[in-house]
Amino acid sequence: MKAYVFPGQGAQFVGMGKALYDENPLAKELFEKANEILGFRITDLMFAGTDEDLKQTKVTQPAVFLHSVILAKTLGDAFQPDMTAGHSLGEFSALVAAGALSFEDGLVLVSKRAQAMQKACEATPSTMAAVLALPDEKVEEVCASIENEVVVCANYNCPGQLVISGTIPGIDAACEKLLAAGAKRALKLKVGGAFHSPLMEPARAELAAAIESTVFNAPKCPVYQNVSTKGETDPEVIKANLIAQLTAPVRWTQSVQHMIADGATHFIELGPGKVLQGLVAKIDKSMTIEGLQ
Repeated sequence: MKAYVFPGQGAQFVGMGKALYDENPLAKELFEKANEILGFRITDLMFAGTDEDLKQTKVTQPAVFLHSVILAKTLGDAFQPDMTAGHSLGEFSALVAAGALSFEDGLVLVSKRAQAMQKACEATPSTMAAVLALPDEKVEEVCASIENEVVVCANYNCPGQLVISGTIPGIDAACEKLLAAGAKRALKLKVGGAFHSPLMEPARAELAAAIESTVFNAPKCPVYQNVSTKGETDPEVIKANLIAQLTAPVRWTQSVQHMIADGATHFIELGPGKVLQGLVAKIDKSMTIEGLQ
């Protein structure tokens, strides 16, 4: 069974999607439609901007979404997923690719999500850190031990690789404790804020209103969501999970394990980078794994 997976923020690179735009008329049409919807030429920033341009959350999230979704659309009848999933932002790509959301509505929601997250980041100085080579339970224990600060596990990426999220003093204190506990690395990431933590509550509330007023359809295949980790097909459940996702952890390891348990043997990453291919390989190296950009 084929599982198509879609990357999240951090996979972007200058030049992403340019070959698609230049070589495929449908891709060009969709990119131009996106420029109109967003009210600025995101294609200029994607194809020939700077790294700094692309790092802005309001640009990054729509850019990664567009690259992934337009790639899926250009596959035409060859795109026959048995299941889909996306990492954080990538969940929106997975939902559009599976037909739960229209291209236009997906892009509008992603743009609103990015702007709401940007505002939440500016409201409270916060950050994230990658933690390598400690059991999940130990990382959770250390996060819980930090007093008077917000520190939580945000991304369960693969066994031995977690990302924690919280206030800057909280993350600093947690990194110190995690290294003392035997972590190979506890390294702060260059991100604008504490994604997938309680500090994103203002963004969650803002996005909830937009999601509730958007039409969701039953997808043509199960979409394995970050919050529940299971294959979902009920539009109301999908919406609730999408809303919860901003303040809840991305349980990528568990999602991939459930996809494999449900019959996935072949994972295909659609979109920029190869991050998810690497994570799937670390979760189960017996899988067939490839990527399309």
